[in-house]
Amino acid sequence: MQKKIARDLLSIGAVFFRPDEPFTWASGIKSPVYCDNRLTLSAPAVRNDVETGLATLVKENYPDAEALFGTSTAGIAHAAITAQLLGLPMGYVRGGAKDHGRQNRIEGKLEKGEKVVVVEDLISTGGSVIEVVDALREEGAEVLGIVSIFTYGMRRGLDRLAEAKVKNVSLTNFDVVAKVAAEEGFIRESDVKRLIAFRDNPSDESWIKGGKE
Repeated sequence: MQKKIARDLLSIGAVFFRPDEPFTWASGIKSPVYCDNRLTLSAPAVRNDVETGLATLVKENYPDAEALFGTSTAGIAHAAITAQLLGLPMGYVRGGAKDHGRQNRIEGKLEKGEKVVVVEDLISTGGSVIEVVDALREEGAEVLGIVSIFTYGMRRGLDRLAEAKVKNVSLTNFDVVAKVAAEEGFIRESDVKRLIAFRDNPSDESWIKGGKE
């Protein structure tokens, strides 16, 4: 499944590698990869692979799940479609509470003690998805874990998830996508090592010059 989803994402440009002309993140970090999993929603065949894959991850890893909650905004559609496939309720968690009406942060019905799974599109440093987990826990949910389409596998993200005591299972990951990208000719085989160097230490930009100063 990991390689299949990797090929899907690469085929529609949802994960796009540019090691020789890196992108710049909002944080200022230069990155060899651009990831936009929202594009999966516009590609029916890929969307089907992603949603059936997420449903499979939920069934295999969280068989006791009683509801799915998407992250705002990228995880909402994926949570809705996956919940439909599984016949489960769904909702989503806002980035912040509304300043009007009932001032909800959690949209959708959530019962105290309900066993829920968070649906996210991608995980890098883990900060935003952990905020969602914390919000659900504060409202009394039992968060079984997270399912996501793609994860970078960055040390900071892994450490944060461990600290929050929450499990994440992804359809594919940075290492697999990089390997498939080389196999399919999207990047050179020699670029894979540079990409992994970025993943291991995003603040060290020596990978941009092929690891040579």
